Amino acid sequence: MSENESLVPIWPLFVRPVLETLADGNTLSRRELTTQTMANMGLSPEAIAEELESGGSRALGRVGWAITHLNKADCVERPARAQYRITNAGTEWLGSYPKGVTDFSLAKKMFAPYWPKPQSSTSQTVVITDEDTTFDPIEQIEHGVARVRGEVSDGLLERLRERPPEFFEDAVVKVLLAMGYGGSEQRGKRIGGSGDGGVDGVIDQDALGLDQIYVQAKRYAAGNNVGREAIQAFIGALQGFGASRGVFITSSMFTPNALEYAQAIQTRIVLIDGPRLANLMIKYKVGVQVQQSYEVVELDEDFFE
Repeated sequence: MSENESLVPIWPLFVRPVLETLADGNTLSRRELTTQTMANMGLSPEAIAEELESGGSRALGRVGWAITHLNKADCVERPARAQYRITNAGTEWLGSYPKGVTDFSLAKKMFAPYWPKPQSSTSQTVVITDEDTTFDPIEQIEHGVARVRGEVSDGLLERLRERPPEFFEDAVVKVLLAMGYGGSEQRGKRIGGSGDGGVDGVIDQDALGLDQIYVQAKRYAAGNNVGREAIQAFIGALQGFGASRGVFITSSMFTPNALEYAQAIQTRIVLIDGPRLANLMIKYKVGVQVQQSYEVVELDEDFFE
């Protein structure tokens, strides 16, 4: 989910609510502080449940990032392990900024003095960028991974379009098998070519082949989108096989008419366009390989309570 699609407010909007939650002078654990802050902000259940690609809570990450900034700015203190309390500076801040921190530019202006300064050495140079302060660290990692995935996705589609149609047909069958269709025995194959009956692949969902999924694969160049006529032809092919469902995969896109038609018909057709195909190939490791893996750790607050 992109920044614009998220239901969770940006982390600067959590700054004042964190201080307001501590304004009565009580000392709260980190868990209590984050939970009460989100409740005071009136976050919807959908926003609270929103997860990062890694599976962590986006809301917890952003309120935690606000707490970290306030701690660095001495607006909150930790009188004990995993315990937080507002300081005199924090109380003064509430009076000085009644509207809170409304955007990233104001957050940068307020908290930049407390960020790490660029350090140079003979071996490396550390540079703090705007992105380092826009997102919490986990989101920074995920944004970096997303950029890499985007580049790999583009590369996959470019390579698929360069290869013969037979290669593309075989590749899409391998993707479906990697997704778990065809069972542990990988019952699926490409059947494209002369006399294929209008389908390019078939997946057997059971050992006897009684339940089958038929596949149509169109290796088209970017901009050469699949229209309604191609979907209609595939429906006709399915009827010839006595099938009620199929998957139509292309390396390009589908026209609006094709999408509307596929949704309106009774035959169950799943349409997978180029970008979605590339994402599936990355997710299920078809045509790609893992270059590096990283582990992200966090403090175990239960250990310190």
